[in-house]
Amino acid sequence: MNKSETIFGIRAVIEAIQAGKQVDKVLVKIGLEGELAKELFMAIKEAGIPVQRVPLEKINRVTRKNHQGVIAYLSAVTYQKLEDLVPVFYEDGRLPCIVVLDGLTDVRNFGAIARTCECAGVDAIVIPEKGSVSVNADAVKTSAGALHHIPVCREKSVNSALRFLKDSGYKLVAATEKTEKNYTKTNDYLDPVAIVMGSEDTGISNENLRICDSLVSIPMFGEIGSLNVSVAAGVLIYECVRQRLNACE
Repeated sequence: MNKSETIFGIRAVIEAIQAGKQVDKVLVKIGLEGELAKELFMAIKEAGIPVQRVPLEKINRVTRKNHQGVIAYLSAVTYQKLEDLVPVFYEDGRLPCIVVLDGLTDVRNFGAIARTCECAGVDAIVIPEKGSVSVNADAVKTSAGALHHIPVCREKSVNSALRFLKDSGYKLVAATEKTEKNYTKTNDYLDPVAIVMGSEDTGISNENLRICDSLVSIPMFGEIGSLNVSVAAGVLIYECVRQRLNACE
């Protein structure tokens, strides 16, 4: 990450948070204490910013300047709130499509998915605060700039976000290998829909699968048995586009 995208020093990070800067995450050295540190942790908590306690050596690899054991990474975009966007989509008369990423960790996959979402007219992308990719410079570059054009909502919990969408009238379509139902055999795409994609290794968590309306899979005929998650996301997103276009004819 470029130096221009980091802030270091306890007071500097506190002031950045209080000024409303979009902070992606904060690295704090293990064992950081003191009154100023307490103020920092309070600011981080109130802003809902992910924090990682790391060895001092990790921070020193980023900068050797007077960081005081604290470095903040700035986000490349301004995150949106799902609860603010959903009413707007309905007020605008849209038939919204949202993509929810449950634990995706590879920034290249994230960028590729974002690029597909933007091209297909997806209304927003949802990611969790912890255990997930975030919108950094690499993600923006991989997305070919798409992440500057599509809202990204970073929510505390994917499960809570899904429940909110369901209560708001969305159908939840989950891509999973735990079903044989073909991804083309649901008409939930014709409603307000959230397409849920899981992490590269474990897929969608069971607690999130349980609240989804449709579990679908993409037929596999080769030896490998699974698609890259960004490719799989593209298949489902454009099935949604196909069904909606056909419904308008």
